[in-house]
Amino acid sequence: MEKLTNKEEEIMQALWKAESAFVKDLLPYFTNPPLHYNTVSTIIRNLEEKGYVNHRSFGNTHEYFPLISKEEYQNQFVINKLVGDYFDNSYKNLVSYFAQNDKVSADELREILRMIEQNE
Repeated sequence: MEKLTNKEEEIMQALWKAESAFVKDLLPYFTNPPLHYNTVSTIIRNLEEKGYVNHRSFGNTHEYFPLISKEEYQNQFVINKLVGDYFDNSYKNLVSYFAQNDKVSADELREILRMIEQNE
């Protein structure tokens, strides 16, 4: 799968929240700036061609649903790219960065350690 454009990611964010939706149901997610129906429709068809979305037909209308979960996308593109591009492929460097810049507290780090230990 290829990485999505910013607009495609926005549409996917809305679709992940909605779980399944007709194009008209996605429009309220885009208010600043608002997106036109045809724009959303075109982008969602592109997402379908890329294998991220599928649909169920109801006459001439389509209800769209994601084929990839938000977590799968994050793991494949967002987190791995972030760690690779900015933290030398080291999750330790990532966590260290957040700890050093007061983005994560000692209590949160202890909670993360407990979660890691429970999964071992």
